[in-house]
Amino acid sequence: MRALPQNFRDASRLRESEWRDWRWQAQHAVTNLQALDKVLRLTEAERIGAARAEAAGLPISITPYYLALCDPIDPSCPIRRQCIPRAEEAIGVRGDLRDPLGEEAHEVAPHLIQRYPDRVLMVATDRCGVYCRFCTRSRIVGDGGGARSLAELEPAFHWIEAHPEIRDVIVSGGDPCVMSTERLARLLRRLGQIAHVDVVRLATRAPVTLPQRITDELCTAIRESHDATWIMTHFNHPKELAEEARSACARLVDAGLPVMNQTVLLRGVNDDAETLETLFRGLVRERIRPYYLLQMDPVGGTGHLRTPLRRGIELMAALQGRVSGIALPKLIVDTPGGLGKVPIGPSYLVSEDEGVTVLETFRGDLVEYYDPPEIADQ
Repeated sequence: MRALPQNFRDASRLRESEWRDWRWQAQHAVTNLQALDKVLRLTEAERIGAARAEAAGLPISITPYYLALCDPIDPSCPIRRQCIPRAEEAIGVRGDLRDPLGEEAHEVAPHLIQRYPDRVLMVATDRCGVYCRFCTRSRIVGDGGGARSLAELEPAFHWIEAHPEIRDVIVSGGDPCVMSTERLARLLRRLGQIAHVDVVRLATRAPVTLPQRITDELCTAIRESHDATWIMTHFNHPKELAEEARSACARLVDAGLPVMNQTVLLRGVNDDAETLETLFRGLVRERIRPYYLLQMDPVGGTGHLRTPLRRGIELMAALQGRVSGIALPKLIVDTPGGLGKVPIGPSYLVSEDEGVTVLETFRGDLVEYYDPPEIADQ
């Protein structure tokens, strides 16, 4: 366990047992400009952003743990850029959308979204440990509804039961892991009663922002509530792979839960090859498979955090051959309007002509590949 952050220790005289208690972390989340001022030396842009967030739009909520990862002086800190509002959030740019993935249009039952033939996404809660400033669901996160009860979700369960083509359910939010263990276990057991649901994916940023939540009790409850549950984490920067986060991930993996990670490509946070390489290698070291590198969704007020599509392609080209295949995610664009994910990346196919394909390797070498001859029907 690393030393308690000096700023929090002095401010509240907290004990290590409190710091390690996820409920204490959740109850003491920083939610306003006044509290931020006690911990960080804020810039004018951050002050304006925080004041605006208090009044309207995506609210502020940052666990003491995650706030302690922030550099208290440097506004370019990759953790600060993810969780501290900025004045730029008031600036709209071309392509901004309130609901970039068209989830409202694809809602088939209350709190249930279908954008693919064989899977659905269930919004189990609107609460998170940290409200990330690039959140795809900023339109609903923290809107006061809290965790959905099983009764509220029953129409969604009935819809899934009536559609045997659904094989995969993503439980998301908000962050379902900020729900109580028993509430989450009941939800997973209810999905386990639906025979045609092969896989449940639990989408959570808790290992990153609230690692104290990933207790042995929670891991056991998840493992025992549904036979095939995958954990989808959300690490964006190597700095997030702190000791507590690594321990939380180890508890998940050691409990027999496969863990995969989705990283969002963010301007000024991880949009360089060295940072991504360090992150992906670090994840694999913790037995976490880098799954997607996601082009950031065009949520209103996030233009200052988005990168051009070309930048992601350049980064994938820089990483190809430089890191192992198990450490290299797919670069994905989740198309606006909810029309589905599209994998993109550099092209290594130079030309095709009469069964001869010229490929370019990651070193820049050109190699001819010969197709086999056609075989006549016998």
